[in-house]
Amino acid sequence: MGTAAEPRFHVLAVDDSLVDRKLIERLLKISSYQVTTVDSGSKALEFLGSRGNDDRSSSDPLPSVSPNDHQGVEVNLIITDYCMPGMTGFDLLKKIKESSSLRDIPVVIMSSENVPSRITRCLEEGAEEFLLKPVRLSDVNKLRPHIMRTKKLENPKQESREESEGHGEIRSQPPPCQHELETQQGQHHQSQQQIQPHQQQKSSNNNKRKAIDVEEGLSPDRTRTRYSGVATF
Repeated sequence: MGTAAEPRFHVLAVDDSLVDRKLIERLLKISSYQVTTVDSGSKALEFLGSRGNDDRSSSDPLPSVSPNDHQGVEVNLIITDYCMPGMTGFDLLKKIKESSSLRDIPVVIMSSENVPSRITRCLEEGAEEFLLKPVRLSDVNKLRPHIMRTKKLENPKQESREESEGHGEIRSQPPPCQHELETQQGQHHQSQQQIQPHQQQKSSNNNKRKAIDVEEGLSPDRTRTRYSGVATF
């Protein structure tokens, strides 16, 4: 029997450099990820728009998106460049973590500059990793544990909801043991009711037999004389 194939996780890669986008896309596909690439933070939010619309304010609109675009697409991880024109990777990280519907998606930051204060700021804001460019295959191998940890956090919530629903259904029905006990007690009571009339009838017949014996002059403790059927002359 063959083993079940591992799920293909979906990664959204964000980078304004075409060369870097192609590189990260190739590395992710080698690692069996499904990949979507965009060249800016605003387009990343547009792709995620169908999931994050509830958190947008009128003063901070996202780029327009068709109601049917990207619906049903689950993004398991976002990897973004730090330095991009317009919206930086750090800005994108903050917007994702401020969204109630997007904050659970792991975010990884990439940068060609090793600036400790920048790294610290991203990690404090909620980034899972800070990778230095050029990104290598060994760096991509670090992504899966972050996805799996998020999945494990989601599963107990779902199981808890299912258990709550199951307990509600059980409460609406009588406990099996109590129900069986009540059935057995009912059957026992019915059998007792059937036995009592029989005993009363038997007792009544005995009383009638004793009354007849008394009328014929026989003691209740004596039995009638039996004859052998032979006459004596």
